[in-house]
Amino acid sequence: MNNSKKIITPKEGDYYITPEGYRCFTEQYHLRRGYCCESGCRHCPYGYNKKTNSYSKK
Repeated sequence: MNNSKKIITPKEGDYYITPEGYRCFTEQYHLRRGYCCESGCRHCPYGYNKKTNSYSKK
């Protein structure tokens, strides 16, 4: 069984650097990747809430 995740190379507009120095992926990147990683990302287009471990419709 192949459970590999899609690996894509970030392009311009896929992320920005936060004031703390972290790479923050944008909605554009998440949509290109094509799935939710369930990490509670700031710009998650899939509506995942890490606190409740659930999805909401967007």
